[in-house]
Amino acid sequence: MNTVMITGCSSGFGRETAEHFLSKGWSVVATMRMPREDVLPASDRLRLLPLDVTDQGSIAAAVEAAGAIDALVNNAGIGWMGPLEGTPEETIRDIFETNTFGVMGMVRAVVPQMRARGTGTIVNVSSSTTLKPLPLLPIYTASKAAVNAFTECLALELEPFGIRVRLVLPGQAPGTRFATNARAKMAEAGGIPEAYRPLAERVFAAHAQAANREVTEPRDVVAAIWRAVTEPDCPLRLPAGADAVALAG
Repeated sequence: MNTVMITGCSSGFGRETAEHFLSKGWSVVATMRMPREDVLPASDRLRLLPLDVTDQGSIAAAVEAAGAIDALVNNAGIGWMGPLEGTPEETIRDIFETNTFGVMGMVRAVVPQMRARGTGTIVNVSSSTTLKPLPLLPIYTASKAAVNAFTECLALELEPFGIRVRLVLPGQAPGTRFATNARAKMAEAGGIPEAYRPLAERVFAAHAQAANREVTEPRDVVAAIWRAVTEPDCPLRLPAGADAVALAG
C-alpha cells in the first residue's frame, strides 16, 4: 500500500487532499501543528502526526514516525497581504520560515529514504501569485517564488535517483481561509499604513469580486496534486484552477 505524507492538513487544500488519497486506498500521514481527530474521517489507513515545519526537531520526529513515504506533499503555508513598508521584520521571517524553509526542511528529511529505495515523489504547493505580480503580496509571493525555483532545480537534481519532483500552483480560492487569515494577521501587526489604504481597498474589493468569477476550487488543487503524484509523465508545473491556468497560458 502506498503512503503519502501531507503537511498542513488542519484545513483547506491539505485536508481535502488527505481525504482524496484516503478515498483512493492510500495510507495517509496527515500532519498539522496540533492534530485533531475530528478534522478527517476515521480510517485504519490514516495517521495524524504533530508537525511544525519551522522546527527541525519536529520535522525529524514526524518523518521518523511516518516510516516509509512514497509521496510527500508540501502544502503547509501561511498567507500575508500587506505592503512591504507595513510588514514587520518578524512577520517576513515567519513567512519564509514556513513557506520556503519549511518546504526545504521537509524535503531534506525525506529524500534520503527515497534515494535509498530509488523511488518517490515530492509535490510542492506554491501559488499562482508567482505568475502575475500583485500589490500587497510582495513577501508572500517572494516566499512562493523561491519554492518554484527550488522545485525546478530539485527536479533535475533528484531525477537520477528515481525521485520525481513536481510543482502545483493554485489560483485564487475564495472558499479558503487565506484572505481572512491574512487580513487578521495584518490587523494584529497594526493594520495597513495610512498611505496604502486606498490601494488596499481596491485590492480587497477586487478579491471579493473574484468570488463571482471562475476561480480555484479545492477540488482543482486536489486533482493537480493527485496527478502530480500518480502520473509519471505529467508536466513539472501544474496550475490548479481556471484562473491559474489562464495565467500560466
